[in-house]
Amino acid sequence: MISAYNEDLKHKKDELAIQYLPAVKAMAFRLKERLPSSIDYMDLSAIGTEELIKLARRYDEGLNDSFWGYAKKRVYGAMLDYLRSLDVVSRSSRKLIKAIDYAVEEYRATHDEEPSDIQLAAMLHEDIEKIHEARVASSIYTVMPLDDQLQVGDEGASLAAIERDELINIIKTVLGGYSQREQLIIQLYYFEELSLKEISEVLDITESRISQIHKSVIHKIKESVGA
Repeated sequence: MISAYNEDLKHKKDELAIQYLPAVKAMAFRLKERLPSSIDYMDLSAIGTEELIKLARRYDEGLNDSFWGYAKKRVYGAMLDYLRSLDVVSRSSRKLIKAIDYAVEEYRATHDEEPSDIQLAAMLHEDIEKIHEARVASSIYTVMPLDDQLQVGDEGASLAAIERDELINIIKTVLGGYSQREQLIIQLYYFEELSLKEISEVLDITESRISQIHKSVIHKIKESVGA
């Protein structure tokens, strides 16, 4: 009798998860739009679905009025954890990512566009495959929360010593040095979670310029904490 009750309860909770599968798939699709082509949408969707089922089975209606309100951040967090688990930024590629960023800025200053992987390989005397991998790694980390991005590289020790409130104030100060339009770009990317292409269409600005502003903000925050 107890076994039958437990099976029925489990079945009902799985039905609850099934109701929100479209929302999980939409979330995975939106995240995939902001990631390089090497990341598979199906992997993100599967990770999100697995987490959704786990959450449904331990959901307590008495503690949470809305299941999706309870599950949404956790499902998204599981997808980000999956991206973190890829360990795409090795210690050696961190230096290469920085070198690429500097090379891109120098090239853009004279050509008003970003160089290709082939051009970067020639400029930095590096293997083109290493250039490609480093740029993919850099692209993946741009979808992470600011806390993650600021911890990437040897800067982690400097940032670990800073209180969260102090870091928030530093971020506000850094953003205050940008125009309202540039601040809007950061807001649309991190808080509205628009892709570079969508922001480009909304504000009529090139994707490379949006990427440049984003990297500039991260760099200035790191400089402000002595990293």
